[in-house]
Amino acid sequence: MLIIVPPGTTARVQPTTLMQVSDIPAADPSAHRRPVREFRTEDLAREAGIPVRTLRFYRERRLLPPPRREGRIAWYTEDHLARLRIIADLLERGHTLGGIAELLAAWEDGRDVAELLGLEGAIAAPWSEETPVPLTREELDTAYAGQVDGPNLAEAMALGYVQATGDTLTHVSRRLLDASAALVAEGVPLAAVLAAARGVRASADALADLFVELVNKELLGSLEAQLSAGETTRLADRLGRLRPVARTVVDVEFALAMDRRVHTELGTVLTHLGQRPAAED
Repeated sequence: MLIIVPPGTTARVQPTTLMQVSDIPAADPSAHRRPVREFRTEDLAREAGIPVRTLRFYRERRLLPPPRREGRIAWYTEDHLARLRIIADLLERGHTLGGIAELLAAWEDGRDVAELLGLEGAIAAPWSEETPVPLTREELDTAYAGQVDGPNLAEAMALGYVQATGDTLTHVSRRLLDASAALVAEGVPLAAVLAAARGVRASADALADLFVELVNKELLGSLEAQLSAGETTRLADRLGRLRPVARTVVDVEFALAMDRRVHTELGTVLTHLGQRPAAED
């Protein structure tokens, strides 16, 4: 029971029927304290699933805080184990050790690593939403009207469209597979399709460079070196909103470019067909 005592008065506590208040033992602050679990170097490496040499390398790179030393023995705690698991997770995400060191330093400086990882996710999230297609060499050859010879297959693999795992081939994109097969079905040789694809790849890379340069210069370049609380999340949201904008710009500009090019080539095509546009009145 909670007894509220007005200022200047004395509370009188009646004896309890089960035990006297004086019989209740004083609370031991360490009674519910979790015992500290410590590891030697070999034990920590085994718990983390890494070689001892990797653990020592992380320590040399200052990715781990110094252990407690007892003579020549280094003792690590569960905090070190948690840190190793964070490092493993960041490596799985594709971070370099240098980038991990910066994130851990930000964490130790009080910045929200969850926000930093959210920004990293917004930047590094895949733009492509393609469905890979596993198939045999025979199925790929059938899709391309029997034109998958050695040189064409080598070129498709060099471009990254086709990947080989044992006897199984995988085309990285159902949509590109269907589109390129449709061109071949219309009479465009597969070799010409692959040559055009290489040009499209170069143009797409140039567009990506322009967009990244724009974002770096106009959005990221003016930011403070240390973002305040919440700014990282807002930046991640802005980058997410810009993704469909970039797609729209590319789609519209390509359509407009095709309109311009088709009108330019129309006379040449009609002349080639032995026809001329009707004279305007």
